[in-house]
Amino acid sequence: MKIESLKKFDLLYVGTPYSKYPGGIEVAFIDACRLTAQLLTEGLNVYSPIVHMHPIAVHGNIDPMDHAIWLPIDAAMMGKSDAMIAAMRTGWETSAGIRHENQAFVEAGKPVYFMSPDDLSYEPQTIEEREQFRAEGRAA
Repeated sequence: MKIESLKKFDLLYVGTPYSKYPGGIEVAFIDACRLTAQLLTEGLNVYSPIVHMHPIAVHGNIDPMDHAIWLPIDAAMMGKSDAMIAAMRTGWETSAGIRHENQAFVEAGKPVYFMSPDDLSYEPQTIEEREQFRAEGRAA
């Protein structure tokens, strides 16, 4: 799909792997910054929790893995966002964070797009995938 079709959204939430990313969280942060910059230069309004919160954690001496701190602000930003882009970087399919974010968007009835950070190509989440996330959310 063409990146132009994502411009209809006022705000896109960009989910990227973080805590178990190959090379560590600093590399995850850098890669998230690069993708977010690419999306911004394409004219998309994007928010990345990793891009925004990682430097706050590092320079504010806050544990970057303390979910009690990060989940409330993430929930607020997911609520404000119109759709989610899940970056298909190494580890994205097993990322607990991306799974949590995806679940939140599915439950809110908001679209989720799976994007290749290499060429910014993307596909919408299928109905079957959405139903699987709904079922997993009810079972949890």
